[in-house]
Amino acid sequence: MEEIKVYTDGACSNNQAPGGQPGGWGCVFVNGESFSGADLLTTNNRMEMTAVIEALSHTERGAAVAVFSDSAYVINAFVQNWFKGWESRGWKNAKGQPVENQDLWRRMRTLVMERRVRWVKVKGHAGDVYNEMADRLAVNAMHALMAKHARR
Repeated sequence: MEEIKVYTDGACSNNQAPGGQPGGWGCVFVNGESFSGADLLTTNNRMEMTAVIEALSHTERGAAVAVFSDSAYVINAFVQNWFKGWESRGWKNAKGQPVENQDLWRRMRTLVMERRVRWVKVKGHAGDVYNEMADRLAVNAMHALMAKHARR
């Protein structure tokens, strides 16, 4: 079975602000398919995670998938197996606090366990055609949602 390659990205209207910001996500499959969406009250990390969840949701169980992301948060959680520590501490981080975005981590982990996923870290905004496409999808989805709600 041929490996499916997908680029994912998230965007937020203010990356440094706490939750409650408009954001968008995008995923671009190298075969030409793409998907995007947005949320009015979110964070950049949640949009990065949602992009991966949506990408994997558009692949079959058992598929070999290469996920390309500029999110160290997402990539490191899997490459460095943060889950082992989280689970051993009852989904608490090293400081004893509840792991943020647990709902999305659990959904993503389930999808990953049902597929053969290879994680590839890419540098954001560095001219990678597919990464730039995923970023544009995320930003455009965010702006479209903001415009829709501004008209109300």
